Parts: sequence; structure tokens; C-alpha cells
Amino acid sequence: MSSLHPALHQVASVYAEAIVAAIQREYPNSLRHTMTDPDDRPTPRQIHPAFYGCFDWHSCVEMHWALVRLLRLAPDAIDASLAKTTLDVHLTRPLLEQEAAYLQAHPGFERPYGWGWALLLADEVTGWQDASAQAIVPLAQQITDLLLAWLPRATYPSREGMHGNSAFGLARSLPWARRLAGAGDSRLLEAIREAALRWFDQDRQYPAGWEPGGADFLSPALTEAELMCEILEQQQFLAWFATFLPHIVEARPQSLFEPAIVTDATDGQIAHLHGLNLYRAFAMQRLAQALPAGDERGPVLMKTATNHAAASLPAVTGSDYMVEHWLACYAVLYLGMQDV
Repeated sequence: MSSLHPALHQVASVYAEAIVAAIQREYPNSLRHTMTDPDDRPTPRQIHPAFYGCFDWHSCVEMHWALVRLLRLAPDAIDASLAKTTLDVHLTRPLLEQEAAYLQAHPGFERPYGWGWALLLADEVTGWQDASAQAIVPLAQQITDLLLAWLPRATYPSREGMHGNSAFGLARSLPWARRLAGAGDSRLLEAIREAALRWFDQDRQYPAGWEPGGADFLSPALTEAELMCEILEQQQFLAWFATFLPHIVEARPQSLFEPAIVTDATDGQIAHLHGLNLYRAFAMQRLAQALPAGDERGPVLMKTATNHAAASLPAVTGSDYMVEHWLACYAVLYLGMQDV
């Protein structure tokens, strides 16, 4: 079966319109810039000429990815001309070289969350075969180099439900790493695999009942399972998964299988929980795909994915900018998923 969700074409136009508006909106902005002297007070557009919008850098990067993905998967359902024009303005070689230079000068900036989304964007535009594919190479190469330098030094992973989560950043980086390996450079793919095994291969009986945290937009349990699903052979993964979350058939722990409740979409931290619901929907669907036909865990995961998506898809647009500046990305991640 194809797992490209039929609802994608129904919402693509509204999502694309929200994304185009957000990636061009410079303020409000959480710049996250480390100042080195009293005069180091740039505006977002001065230091991030490509990714100055969407409240913060990583949100802008991931929303560019979502727009390119919509262009690839549902070009007839959106204003493709407007989307392409906007991308052509932002994803130019000079602007992306400046973004790469900033990361070179600030090597810890947006690690690993923003790095993962930037590499996923690079993979997406390369697959799109647009002029942006060549323009984004300097940024992708800079992040590749940063990952290769950082991963051997990262003794321990971060298992949080927010930006520092190690597994999520590596999972988003994998398509680019595979593209590089296909071109003869397997260093990044091997580094990701080594880190994932070093960090997670011995994990058993994961305490997923501790989820969610009050500001989570990622599931620590599912990010780890998603990454291991991608780097292990199927039989290896099935053996690992059976001991990592052993009670899926009973839908336990309960807190992992129930959608998070969002009480205030105007509160940026509480609003993160909408992202958690949509990420869980994506991850559970991906994990269900990895199971063999007839595995009784599959229907449980798919039902849970549907319930989580239903809880937060209505909030993607029309709620508050603290949601709208980023949530479409997670909706597209879920709705735009395809068989792998």
C-alpha cells in the first residue's frame, strides 16, 4: 500500500499559504545568537538571510522543507508558482553560503535539531532537481563536516523531548547521509550508524510511561525506535524493538498511546504538545510499516497514529502564530509519508 495520506491534497493549499507567509515573517524572532561584543547585535535577516523567518532558525528550515515536499507531492494542489518564487528568493547560493559561514563560526548552533532538518531539506531539494539543489550544497557540506566532528565526541545521547534530542536529529540526517553514500562517501552514514548503536543498542524496557513532558514536541521513546528502525536490518530491529517497548499489543504504557492535551495554543511551550501528537502519529506509522504482515502490533500502532493525528491536525492553521510558525512541518511529515 502507499502511505501517502489522501488528506494531504485537501490541506496542501492552506498549509502552503501558511508556510509561505511564515518563512517571510521576520518578527517576532527568537534569534538565539551568542553575542561576542557590545556591537554584535544583528537582525535575524542580517545573519540568516535565507532562514530569517518563522520565529527561529530551525522552524524556518523545517518549514522550507515542508514547502518543497508539498511541491514534490502535491504540486497541483497548491499555488506552485508562488511557492517556487519564494523558494527561489531564499535558496540562492550566496544566501546559503552565508548560512554555512555562520555555522562554521558558531559550530554548536542548532545542534542537532536544526542540523537534521537542514540536511533533510538538502536531500529534498536535491531530489526535486531544482536549482536550489546546487545552491544548498555549501550548507549541507558544512553541517556534514560538523556532524562528523561532533559524533565521535558525543559520549552520551540526549533523550529529551525537545530540540536537543539526539535520535531525532540523526534520523532526519539519514536521507542525506544515504545520498552521500550512494555517491561514494559513506562517512556520515557510518558515523550515524556507529553513534546510534553505541547510544541505543542496549536499551531495554524503555520508561515511556514518563512521557510526555510539559513542553515536549518529540517522543524520546519513539525517536529512538524510529532511528533504530532505519539503521538496523529488519530481523535485528524486530528483536531490539520487542524488548525496547514490549507491551505495544496492550497499548501500554497508557501515556504513550493517548494523545497529549493542549490547553493553551498561545503558550509556545504548551503548544509544543501539538507537535508531539503529530510526531507520534508519524513515528508509529513508520514503525508499523517496519513490522511483518500479520504482526499484531501493527494495527495498534496505526490506530494510535490516527488518534494522535486527529487530535492536532485541526490546529495546524487558524490557531495562533506560536503554532502556525512550525506545526505544518510536522503535519507534512505525517501526511506526506511514503513507503520506504
